Amino acid sequence: MSTTEQPLRGLLTRDPSVVAAGAGIFGDALRQQAVPVTDVEWRPPMDGTSEALARVLADPRLAEANAEALRRITAAEAELVRIAPASEVLGLKRGEFLHSGPPLTWERASGPMRGALIGAMLFEGLASTPEEAEEKLAGPDISLAPCHSRGAVGPMAGVISPSMWVFELRDPVHGNVSHCSLNEGLGKVLRYGAYSEEVITRLQWMRDVLGPVLADAVERHGPVDIRAYLPQMLQMGDEGHNRNRSATLMFLRDLLPHIVSQTDRDPADIAEVCRFVGANDHFALNLVMPACKLAMAAAKDIPGSSVVVTMARNGTDFGIQLAGTGDEWFTAPANTPEGLFLGSYGPEDANPDIGDSAITETAGMGGFVMAAAPAIVRLVGGDVDFALTTTRTMYEITLGEHPSLQVPILEFRGAPIAIDATAVARTGVLPQINTGMAGRVAGTGQVGAGLVTPPAEVFVDALQALADRAPAAG
Repeated sequence: MSTTEQPLRGLLTRDPSVVAAGAGIFGDALRQQAVPVTDVEWRPPMDGTSEALARVLADPRLAEANAEALRRITAAEAELVRIAPASEVLGLKRGEFLHSGPPLTWERASGPMRGALIGAMLFEGLASTPEEAEEKLAGPDISLAPCHSRGAVGPMAGVISPSMWVFELRDPVHGNVSHCSLNEGLGKVLRYGAYSEEVITRLQWMRDVLGPVLADAVERHGPVDIRAYLPQMLQMGDEGHNRNRSATLMFLRDLLPHIVSQTDRDPADIAEVCRFVGANDHFALNLVMPACKLAMAAAKDIPGSSVVVTMARNGTDFGIQLAGTGDEWFTAPANTPEGLFLGSYGPEDANPDIGDSAITETAGMGGFVMAAAPAIVRLVGGDVDFALTTTRTMYEITLGEHPSLQVPILEFRGAPIAIDATAVARTGVLPQINTGMAGRVAGTGQVGAGLVTPPAEVFVDALQALADRAPAAG
């Protein structure tokens, strides 16, 4: 008697072949009865994405568009070509300020964002007291715009004002340019919302001494290959978001001969520049970020692509942009990081997620390669197993592996690269970000560092917008 002729098609007379998905209770029960089970990784898609997901996945342009995005991202280069005031290279005029994240008004600005803008007003001489700065910031003569709208990025509050000196990086492959401010260090600094006299005095020194000295050094050196730092960072235990120690020292190594040879300057200034850069383990964050921005800028404006090219937060909202939806932002209230706190600060002191530094995760660095930097858990929380699991999980929502950014402990597997919004919606796995935490009260500064994910709603809305742009089914 053939199988099809037997009762229940032979189900009760032969060894079962079992495939299980979803909750493990069914498969576990069978295994306890010595029945072999094959588990399939499957989860229901995010709520509210089923129709949009089906339409985007049916878009005939999707596969080729995403392959092109991945090719461009992994081919991008990043050279530091000059350092100059933002008024010169970004065209910022008096009263114009850039900030991190999606668009924001003064009325909706969080505490650290307000603190940083107040500090920038004092630094620019547009106000003589914090109270006067707040009054003017609420008026019509001050304009705010996202750093990303000018091709720039800024950590934490990310405030860039006309007199601040910025790095200018160029991608010779795709011709894009990106900018970022110079890193001030940790603690009471403008990017965390502090604006005390100590903060303003440091910004003035960076404008009058640090910027010009480094600018001369870069001019004498020629273009500095920042892109070459990134794979070396992963080999040396840094992940490029909250650990930048190796890149900072590589940068200082490359420029040091051209700094100390500036014999026309005050030797005390030269010594202080070397000390300031070398003693600030985060100095290279402001070089890694624009390098990552260049990689993602290369993938912008590819019709039909579901690749995430921007993740950024302004302390109030979290926003993303997709390769296939132009400059449109998809936003939702930012989550608050969880992690470790400085001194007596605690969770009640932390502001919601803030900063453009999530461009590192967008480009496959930061939280996506925590396995390459297990020591990061001493700063942001978690344990080494969490770091390993996080990197392995990020492969579920990315299109490929980076050919040169490699994770040693995973047998030099390429970093997970190119977040696919359809994979996020299909799996429910959200990108993992590790980040600093700013105090929620303006003027506080840094209160800790931790872990955070984007709000799921941004992917729901982005996928719907991509579906709306898909060609009608034939």
